[in-house]
Amino acid sequence: MTFEKIKLFLEKIAPLVGVDENQLTIIATPNKILEAELEVNGKKYPAYRVQHNNSRGPYKGGIRYHPGVDLDEVQSLAFWMSLKTAVADVPLGGGKGGITVNPKELSNDELQELSRQWVRAFYKHIGPTKDIPAPDVYTTPQMMAWMMDEYETLIGEKAPGVITGKPLAVGGSLVRDIATALGGVYVLEEAVGKINLIEKTVAIQGFGNAGMNAAKLLVEHGYKIVAVSDSKGGIYNASGLDIDSVIKTKSETKSVVNYADAEKVSNEEILKLGVSVLVPSALENVITVENAAEIKAKIILELANGPTTPEADEILHQNGVLVLPDILANAGGVTVSYFEWVQNNTGLYWKADEVKERLKEKMVVAFDKIWAEYSGKEYDFRTATYILAIKKILEAEKVRGRV
Repeated sequence: MTFEKIKLFLEKIAPLVGVDENQLTIIATPNKILEAELEVNGKKYPAYRVQHNNSRGPYKGGIRYHPGVDLDEVQSLAFWMSLKTAVADVPLGGGKGGITVNPKELSNDELQELSRQWVRAFYKHIGPTKDIPAPDVYTTPQMMAWMMDEYETLIGEKAPGVITGKPLAVGGSLVRDIATALGGVYVLEEAVGKINLIEKTVAIQGFGNAGMNAAKLLVEHGYKIVAVSDSKGGIYNASGLDIDSVIKTKSETKSVVNYADAEKVSNEEILKLGVSVLVPSALENVITVENAAEIKAKIILELANGPTTPEADEILHQNGVLVLPDILANAGGVTVSYFEWVQNNTGLYWKADEVKERLKEKMVVAFDKIWAEYSGKEYDFRTATYILAIKKILEAEKVRGRV
């Protein structure tokens, strides 16, 4: 969703939130836009950090390395991060960063130099009490470690809380690797209980970190995974897939399509299967006005960012499909990033079970608050989620005397 579309979306829901023009402007406008040009081995790369809103706490948001990164995208993602931290009720704001680069074309040494250069460009604007970056598309815990090291070198002191998503060896948190998927499973379990869903069949589009971990966790929670896909295509078996075997196939052959005990389906077909739960966990804008009416799932769990277009949302709502929106469904990642930051700042580190229990509590409370906002209303669950988030941000702005 472009930033112009975000503004139109805000204008549409403004009457439901009860905000005036000034408040709408505050919600839509980033606090600060930072840009730089980085250079590695003679090649130049545009770099960004957008700090959207810090009324509820320091800016928080990932850094992505991708050829499609531009200011409009980073600005939009920073806005969504402000809403996501509010939904999860963690005391942080929203920000986002990126570099316009194809990381697959760079060597390990070049990636390290690029990561350190990003910090050199923006280090005066980040910090444990200012702005806390994290991994995102095509960035890794190793890159976060390089960035933290560069930041500490520049300021001359230890500051593990400057960045999250780090390796465990330098202050990372247990459970962070599965946090996005696990948070989504906790939310799904609450939704299943609310609508009394009996059949627990699942199709997962996207078998990267979030999709693969979601598959493993859902099996543990008694769900039957009948279809999964990756960029090369999908597989379907009505009797259920052996997820451990699928993961092994993916690891050995680079794609799930080589799994033997299933029929081939396309990424488009996987969305329309007769399952009770659909989990888009790959790309943006895959559920559109063209295919929304053909979706048979009762619940959509958005582990990907922005998989459903606004036009598709209206069709799904009319058809009684409960969409658990990305800013709630995949907020487990930022929630455990917040836990990592807390552990870094206190020097006290939690066991895996403690992290899971704290995450579950956060996700369940968030779901319950949104359900209360949603129940009995004409608008959909996503709108209820946005309303709750925007109200929280504006409340913080108000008590600060900014509005």
